[in-house]
Parts: sequence; structure tokens; C-alpha cells
Amino acid sequence: MSTTDTLIPLQQTWPAAFVQRYRDAGYWRGETFPGFMRERATQFAERTAIVGGDERWSYAELWQRAETAAAGFLALGLQPGDRVIVQLGNIASFYSVVFGLFRAGLVPVYALPAHRIVELSHFAAKSQAAAYVAAQDLDGFDYRPLARELQAQAPDLRHVVIVGDDAAEFHALNRFTPDAARLPAQDPDPQSVAFLQISGGSTGLSKLIPRTHDDYIYSFRASNELCGIRADTRYLIALPAAHNFPMSSPGAMGVLYAGGTVVLSRSTSPDTAFATIAREGVTDLGLVPPLALLWAQAAEKTPHDLSSLRVVQVGGAKLTTEAARRVVAGLKCRLQQVFGMAEGLVNYTRLDDDEATVLNTQGRPISPDDEVLVVDDQGQPVPDGQPGYLLTRGPYTIRRYHNDDSANARSFTDDGYYRTGDIVVRSAGGYLTVQGRANDHINRAGEKISAEEVEDHLLAHPQVFDAAVVSIPDTFLGERSCAFIIPRGEKPRSPALKAWMRERGLAAFKVPDQIVFVTAFDTTAVGKTSRKELRARLRAELLQAEQEAAAAAHPASPAA
Repeated sequence: MSTTDTLIPLQQTWPAAFVQRYRDAGYWRGETFPGFMRERATQFAERTAIVGGDERWSYAELWQRAETAAAGFLALGLQPGDRVIVQLGNIASFYSVVFGLFRAGLVPVYALPAHRIVELSHFAAKSQAAAYVAAQDLDGFDYRPLARELQAQAPDLRHVVIVGDDAAEFHALNRFTPDAARLPAQDPDPQSVAFLQISGGSTGLSKLIPRTHDDYIYSFRASNELCGIRADTRYLIALPAAHNFPMSSPGAMGVLYAGGTVVLSRSTSPDTAFATIAREGVTDLGLVPPLALLWAQAAEKTPHDLSSLRVVQVGGAKLTTEAARRVVAGLKCRLQQVFGMAEGLVNYTRLDDDEATVLNTQGRPISPDDEVLVVDDQGQPVPDGQPGYLLTRGPYTIRRYHNDDSANARSFTDDGYYRTGDIVVRSAGGYLTVQGRANDHINRAGEKISAEEVEDHLLAHPQVFDAAVVSIPDTFLGERSCAFIIPRGEKPRSPALKAWMRERGLAAFKVPDQIVFVTAFDTTAVGKTSRKELRARLRAELLQAEQEAAAAAHPASPAA
């Protein structure tokens, strides 16, 4: 029996005047995900839509598989409006499942392959998910035991669907059968919530981001124009397909909207990805800075032909100027910087921008109606060229999170601006240069980590009295995490402590890269220093110690 009547409603609404403004401007056209894919399946029926390993699907086949998936989900007893957690890697079935859910009127809740029981149980509780879709295994990890654990912790999760040859006691996607009679006669309301994306989790566990058909389709349709995405584009997805960047900036959704080809890489290894680029004639791709640097270095010696590449987009974390130069020199194609967030606002350097702009900024907003404020601590606008906190609202930036009143109160102003948490400098031409984060947020290789969340896990260990987690600049990761720990009794061993955190079901990327044991946090003993100030002080002390160690290891040569 469906629990739809007891579900907390999914809402993402803009004031009526803004709705009219965005429609009049042509941003919102009343399009939906099943609607546009149905049109592409007719328009580009025989053109290749998806390449994933040995699978090559035409647009017609992708749509047929999506309709079969939709019928199968509804045959389980799911009802339009039910929420379904989707945890699939870079496999073709990711797209048939997602479009199948759209076609059935169900709402995907995107999870990354690295997420484990801590994150999944949170998503299930917050979204009131009725089902979970997972791959049988990925990179040696079997998701079926995880599914059992999730069902045990989430009693409302009635169904598990497994993509693979052995679904065990669960439903198998490959056993779903077509049944047109089960499919909704009409597409969903374009203003309704299409899916729940996850936030970066800058405070605690990730928040759920409701995105509508109208707003999200506008974001990648407009991105296509700025990024040169066309029907002849062959776009490589090497980052997790469920991540917002490879999904919509312009990502797979933009490419499918344009009639191009989405090429999936199961691995981010240059050897694997370069072979795929050469074989499939990949023209465009998106990477986070650590991968871009690794690929640029590997490209110098690769035997694979990468000459088909036209554009490499780099986003997810700030790309420094020197790193940008290395990416261009190594991959020998045009660089486009991307700075955005799953909550909405996306900025691009333009393909015809001068070199200095591409190397030194993170671009400017997509839309003429992206309203950007850069403000000081008192919320007052700062002059161009001065750093400040970034606030924004616009035709594809959300006005609220789902089922999270406290986050909504913190994150949105009374007049609808989203407080991004980023510190930026805006140029007179509207280009943004990212300076950092306003909160205790670690951006590790494009994955956002909450210091607070990791500290909470560490404090649960019997040999940890107190913990503070900080970000440290890192050449390859952008930032790495370091946990300062005051032990309780005998000091735990660092490898054992890290293993214990993984065993708790925490995503591996959240486990601290470095652990430093200290005897006390004297700044917190009298309660006069905030947690944020403590982290800042510990970060500064560690950086100073690392600089001194480096100087001692490589003393300056005496003057001649």
C-alpha cells in the first residue's frame, strides 16, 4: 500500500511574479524529463545515445528501456510521487532507471556509489523513500548486504531493485517487462519536483535539494549554448553519473537534450579513460581539479590518440591558475572553468574568453536573471574587486531544501537569496574568482565533507576524548582532511581508527586523510573560542609546522 498520503510534500516554489518573469523570458518552457526524452527518441531514434562498456543504446532503445523500467516499478506497487533512492555507478542502466522513474511519475533520490549506510539511511529517512535501486556490485563492493541493512533501518523502504545478474532475494531490473497500460497517460507538471539531489553536506549530513522539471531543464539547455554542446558531441562521464556536475553542467542531461552521445567510463584511471576517449572519439569531458592534473600529466606519455578532445571542463573545486596552465598544456584542448552548486547557480568561463580570464577566474553566471550579491559580515554589498560572501537567486536556484526547516532558516534570506557559503571576488565584468568557504567545509577532490559530521563520528570512538577536523591545502586533492584528536586514555592507532570509521558505514572519502594527536584544546577549555575559531587556529598551526619542516629539509643556499 502506498504511503503517498502521509508523505511530506515535495515543494520548490517561486513567487508568482518570478514565475511569470521566467516564463516570459523563455527560461521555463513547460518541458519535462519524460517529455523531452520521448521527443529525442523520435527525432534521433537510431542515433547512439549511451555508450557504456559493451552496451551501445540508440535513443529509441534508451526510451524503450525507460518505459519498461517505468512499468516494472509501478508493477511493484509504487505510486506516482513515491521517492526512490538510486545508487548506481557509471553504467548504461543508470539512465534507463532514472528516465524510467521520471516516466512513472516517481522521484529519484540520487546517491553516490561511495555512500554507505550512514548516508543512505539518512536519505531514506529524510525523503521517506519507498524503494532503493542499486547495482549488484561495483569496484568489488557488493551492494546487496548494504540493501539488507538499509531495509532493516528504514521500515518504509518496501522494495529493493538490483541491477545485475544475481538479485538474490530482491527484484531484478532485468526481469521487468513492458506494460504500456500501467504507464501514466500524462507527463508530470513541469513545475513539480522531478528529483532530489544531495547537497555538499557542509553542515552535518547532506541536505536534499528538490529540483523541478522546468528549472533544471533550463539550466542544462542554457549550459549547452555556452558550452558548445551539439548533436555531434561525444561527452565522457568519468565522475560519478549521479553527481550534479556530470549530470547537468551540461553533463549527460545536456548532451541527451542536444541529441549527442554520452560515453561512460567505469574508472577515472587515465589508462582506462584515455583508451575510451580514443576509441569513441570523445569531444568533451568534465573533471575535478585533482583528476584534471593527473590526466594532464599522464597525457604527456600516453600512447592513446586524444586529438578528438575539443573542451575539458574543470569544476567541483577551485582550479588554481598554475594548475589551469598545466591542464591546457597536458590535454592540449580548450579549458572551460565551471563553478556551481547542486542548489542552482552555475558559472562558466566562455569558450571565446581570453586566456587570462580562463586561467584566473571561475566564470560568470549562465542567466541574465541570475541575481548575484557579494556581501560583507553585515550583509552589505562590497565593491567589485573585494572579497565577500556569495548570495544568489534566479530561475534555476532553489528557494528551499526538502524536510529541513533549520537548514532553510540558515541558508535562505527572507527575499529568497540562497547563501552559498562561498567567499568570492567579482570583477567589473561579472566574473567570479573563488576565495574559499565561509564555513567548516572541506572540498576534497570535489567531494564536500562536513567537519562537524566527521567529528561526530570520531567522538563516538571510546579512545577519543575530543576531535577537530580541518581542511589542509593539497596539490592533488585541492584540500585534504586532518583530524586533531585528544585521546581518552591509551592513544588509538591511526590505521585502526580509520578502519573503525569505515566499519561504521561512513563513505571512504570522509575518513580523515591525516590524524594528529594532541594533549589538549586549551582554546576551548574556558568556552571562549568557537568551534570555527578552534579549527582555524589548528589549521594555521599545522600549516606553519609543515612549512617549517619543509624549510628544514631544504635549507636555502648561502648567498654567493
